[in-house]
Amino acid sequence: MQEKLKVGIVCPYAWDIPGGVQYHVRDLRAALVREGHDVSVLAPAENDDNLPDYVTSTGRPIAVPYNGSVARLNLGFRSTRRVREWIRNGDFDVMHVHEPVSPGISAVALWAAQGPIVATWHSSMEKSRALQSMFYLAQTVLEKARGRIAVSELARRTLVDHVGGDAVLIPNGVDCAAFAEATPFPGWPGPGKALFFLGRLDEPRKGLDVLLAALPRIAERHPDVRVLLAGPGDADDITKKLPREVADRLTFLGTVSEEDKVRAFHSADVYVAPNTGGESFGIVLLEAMASGTAVAASDLEAFRRVLDNGTAGRHFTNGDPDALADVVNELLADDEGRAEMERVALERAWLYDWGRVTREIVDVYRSVRVPGEKVTEDLRGQFVGRLARNKDSGS
Repeated sequence: MQEKLKVGIVCPYAWDIPGGVQYHVRDLRAALVREGHDVSVLAPAENDDNLPDYVTSTGRPIAVPYNGSVARLNLGFRSTRRVREWIRNGDFDVMHVHEPVSPGISAVALWAAQGPIVATWHSSMEKSRALQSMFYLAQTVLEKARGRIAVSELARRTLVDHVGGDAVLIPNGVDCAAFAEATPFPGWPGPGKALFFLGRLDEPRKGLDVLLAALPRIAERHPDVRVLLAGPGDADDITKKLPREVADRLTFLGTVSEEDKVRAFHSADVYVAPNTGGESFGIVLLEAMASGTAVAASDLEAFRRVLDNGTAGRHFTNGDPDALADVVNELLADDEGRAEMERVALERAWLYDWGRVTREIVDVYRSVRVPGEKVTEDLRGQFVGRLARNKDSGS
């Protein structure tokens, strides 16, 4: 019988603000617990009162431009002290740090700990001054992390090309069973067909503007088509810029619960992913595939890998509304072809099920451990230790 592990997971981004890394950590933790492991999470949070009992907060984050988006990260004296306390009291068999070179508590945890440590890269980045400035942090990661994971080939390439070293490729996971069945929203998708978009409405790289620009051409061929939109953002700011014949087709759900997200996938004929860049994977594509919803996605390299170069979904030219409209129109017009593509996509989604992915991650955990060894606080006088000691002494 395999030994059950006590695992500490570090998430650098605000736990109570939606994001791909947060969802990955949440779902990984749930999958590990199902396998009998004991898992605690460390993360910043806007509101400590609403956190699950397995999350320890390092305090309120601040908005920081990072990798083409705005990340809510946390770094300072108080958060440093909380990281040290969490490590000291955790008695962890393994510490798993996500986004290790992000400027936040992941870096602090790496500086503050020693022992069986695993690091996971999620993001893909072009070579930049930011990456160059993080060179010494990256070297700390390579020194401290005995196991290194990348969720995609693009994330692995970022590590190899810009940091040095390598990582085992273990993709993001999806809980296929959780997406398999749901009751659509009343009246959806309807006889006129329906599309679904999920993402931050006001973030340009999510590509909502491309979908909205394509909508008139889609409506020419499918006059009663409607669009569900889910994600944070001001609906009024969007609709006031659109002609009425476009705006009237839109239904805004706002930020949705997990239950309503699944219902939204089942309320649409096609999930549209018009993202224009900055994606290293595409977990939302897998969620659509696991829901049995057809996918139309931009031809980003990350999306091509998830959709197996178009066998599990259809691609259109990145940033081209006409190309998006052509692909969506073809999918909506071909019920039999769409159903066959959905069948292929569902089979592919199960390759990424959390049950399979978690076993691979636990194998990495076991590979970095020495029997009886624990994660302990590193007191060798590194930067993070000096910061915290100064604070503790009142300086």
